Amino acid sequence: MTQNPPDLRPDLAPKPRIGDTSRPGQPTIGMVSLGCPKALVDSERILTRLRAEGYAISADYAGADAVVVNTCGFLDSAKAESLDAIGEALAENGRVIVTGCLGAEPDYITGAHPRVLAVTGPHQYEQVLDAVHAAVPPAPDPFMDLVPAQAVSLTPRHYSYLKISEGCNHKCKFCVIPDMRGRLVSRPHGAVLREAERLVGAGVRELLVISQDTSAYGTDWKDRPSKAPILDLARDLGTLGAWVRLHYVYPYPHVRDLIPLMADPASGVLPYLDIPFQHAHPDVLKRMARPAAAARTLDEIAAWRAACPDITLRSTFIVGYPGETEAEFQTLLDWLDEAQLDRVGCFQYENVTGARANALPDHVPDDVKQDRWNRFMEKAQAISEAKLAAKVGTRMQVIVDLVEDDDATCRTTADAPEIDGNLFIDDGHATLHPGDVVTVEVDEAGEYDLWGRIAG
Repeated sequence: MTQNPPDLRPDLAPKPRIGDTSRPGQPTIGMVSLGCPKALVDSERILTRLRAEGYAISADYAGADAVVVNTCGFLDSAKAESLDAIGEALAENGRVIVTGCLGAEPDYITGAHPRVLAVTGPHQYEQVLDAVHAAVPPAPDPFMDLVPAQAVSLTPRHYSYLKISEGCNHKCKFCVIPDMRGRLVSRPHGAVLREAERLVGAGVRELLVISQDTSAYGTDWKDRPSKAPILDLARDLGTLGAWVRLHYVYPYPHVRDLIPLMADPASGVLPYLDIPFQHAHPDVLKRMARPAAAARTLDEIAAWRAACPDITLRSTFIVGYPGETEAEFQTLLDWLDEAQLDRVGCFQYENVTGARANALPDHVPDDVKQDRWNRFMEKAQAISEAKLAAKVGTRMQVIVDLVEDDDATCRTTADAPEIDGNLFIDDGHATLHPGDVVTVEVDEAGEYDLWGRIAG
């Protein structure tokens, strides 16, 4: 069985940025956060609660009284990565609490690492806190440990993930996330908006809206105020003065109603859709238990671009799915030629324990998967290079992520952090700061990145 290394996994969240100081005698908890942005949000919530109870937070195993490892269980390679992280934490620290998606399989974890102190499943915050209390009792100092004025963030302060729901109602044969995280449960509109207001008030300039199925937000409510509550939420988030970027948007028909918002610069909703198409051949989509409507998808893409010419489309695909023939793969390449997606990520299929796809016949050999992945990414790279070359000479807004001596690393509205490209400014950048939004003129393009200068 092939295993996707991290550079083939476009689901990975940015590396957590943990910085904290502790007083003498203060109990300290280390945190290792693996997997997708949704797991990163769970880590932030756990750390926020721990900080409020008087714990210090450490990114160093050696400096912690215990370590929480938030695991990923999306693929077997992700499970292997999680087991390695648990083993490293045990070797370096010895006192380890496991949570996250892989925590839904406690016997799998304890079978490999019987010395872990506790195992809890995804978004089981109270159980994680109970396990921490048992391992390292809190010892708050009422004169020094105050409830944090804002939540602990594991991303730079100028952008933040905003999780709007948990779980998923789809039954894709290659995925076990619904088994781990349950069916769709949407957060109340008001609660999401209050969190977003707090984040923006604390200096966040970009809200990255995430869930398992963002466009299904609110459809689990019995008495929902409208047919598609994501439209109302996106509209309200756009009034807060920050960029609003939508991730994991399944292409339901009502998604077309989001496009006018994206076409209006004053709405705050970026012209960016992250849509997991997964494949293009109808027979492969049927074997995946996904709607087999690739042709209509092309029509929908054309309609989106007609309504919003500046829209950026990002997607992820799976190559080497069981039964995938060379002809079916060629259909995917031809579809990509026609769709001309701006940003593309790709997995090589691998079995996941408990997934129904494991039982499908005609699994594709590893060397064929690798070859198809290489060919797919070669075509995607060529499309990206041509699209970026067309931006040379144009002006666009960028958000600054990092300022160093040599250059400033920025992102356009077409770029989500870590998974998409960057725009670099290597002259006149000394006065910039992370979170600044400035206008640049693009003067050079590469395969995935741009270079530019501040517009006069």
